[in-house]
Amino acid sequence: MNILDEYVTSRPSGQNVVDLFQGEWSSRLPGQLNVTASPSSAALFEDARIHWAEAELGPFANLRVLELGPLEGGHSFMLQEKSASRIVAIEANKRAFMKCLCVKELLGLDRVKLLLGDFVPYLENNTEPFDLVIASGVLYHMSDPVKLLQLIANTADRVFLWSHYYDPDILQGHAELAHKFAPGTTLDHEGFRYEAAVQSYKSALKWAGFCGGRESTSRWLTRDSILRALRHFGYQKISIGFDQPDHVNGPAFAVCARK
Repeated sequence: MNILDEYVTSRPSGQNVVDLFQGEWSSRLPGQLNVTASPSSAALFEDARIHWAEAELGPFANLRVLELGPLEGGHSFMLQEKSASRIVAIEANKRAFMKCLCVKELLGLDRVKLLLGDFVPYLENNTEPFDLVIASGVLYHMSDPVKLLQLIANTADRVFLWSHYYDPDILQGHAELAHKFAPGTTLDHEGFRYEAAVQSYKSALKWAGFCGGRESTSRWLTRDSILRALRHFGYQKISIGFDQPDHVNGPAFAVCARK
């Protein structure tokens, strides 16, 4: 390595910032930035699921929001655009965290506080009040997803989730996915019994832009187990949207829940 290669010699630009992680961007960055990022396919800065969540849970204006796993700041941006008063976004993936910092600077997200670390111990020790938890694309990356749902329930009366779920009948029809899963089992968390299966990331771990969990495997809950867990931990009003049993990466749905 030649340290002199780490200097940028062109005039300052947003493109220079984005190029720090070229080839690793999952999100399609806002057109107002006038930058080119790759592969950059997910519309997370204009996500219909967040608009739906606001319609289901009430206006986000002036809410204190805890966001778990912001990835590249797309939902953080939307929450600020919707006038949330404070957004605390916790990211454990160091490269994803740095991309969030880039986005925060490029878009001037002055109400977003980014934290680098594991949100589980944060939730276990948090004393700051929050009105809403956003947990999009994180539940199926957890080794103990039911514990996460319990911690979320201890933190806020409203939650938006988007997650893949385990359904053996559906997954058997997807050869590219089925081989990643062990057989489903029944497990117990403090007296709550649920069904789940261990999945392995396998070759996905080789991509620098990997945005999964911090272990080589995670546990996918069944759809029914997710809904029962939410009710078990006190969420009584539950709405389901974006139900996609045929999602290319495995069956998935969105859930809004409030106590």
